[in-house]
Amino acid sequence: MITIINYGLGNVQAFANLYKRMNVAARIATNATDLEGATKLILPGVGAFDHAIELLDASGMRDTVDDLVMNQKVPVLGVCVGMQMLASSSDEGKLAGLGWIEGRVRRFDEARLPRPARLPHMGWNDVVPKHGARLFDGLEQDSRFYFLHSYYFDCASNDNVLATSEYGMAFSCAVGADNIYGVQFHPEKSHSYGMRLLKNFAEL
Repeated sequence: MITIINYGLGNVQAFANLYKRMNVAARIATNATDLEGATKLILPGVGAFDHAIELLDASGMRDTVDDLVMNQKVPVLGVCVGMQMLASSSDEGKLAGLGWIEGRVRRFDEARLPRPARLPHMGWNDVVPKHGARLFDGLEQDSRFYFLHSYYFDCASNDNVLATSEYGMAFSCAVGADNIYGVQFHPEKSHSYGMRLLKNFAEL
């Protein structure tokens, strides 16, 4: 059962609606009991890094989610700030991240952005997947996704970069390690491209 973690941030219902359209069973979890039997997890998020970490802590689900992902190896997909939370730390805040993928979330250097580009990076952008990245099956050519962010995931190892995009510089827009996946863009807002990626995640 795909379980969408509702800790107070992110387009939770949008993910549930998309999976319903695809006839894929999905549910929303608001407490640790709701996480029982989860075979896949989605960790959405919008807003600031520290606020997201604080809300996840306050939800009472963090320990259970950590056990499911790290010990039971349940696949998880972090989205936007949900992806950034996978890192060890962030330029945006002082709190530690989940630390599931080694790296730091960094702010784009506005001095490197082409004029009149500004932060946040907002709108549709090309995504270039790494060869063989299963999350992007069928999306290897001309895939575009919707972004809204000012920070990016700087992986400690290039082996964890699943896809890149461009905004004044090449940056990792999808990361992965074992059963852990993250995307900086919003698949729930990315029409057919996003539906295909969410379907791929359901079928991993």
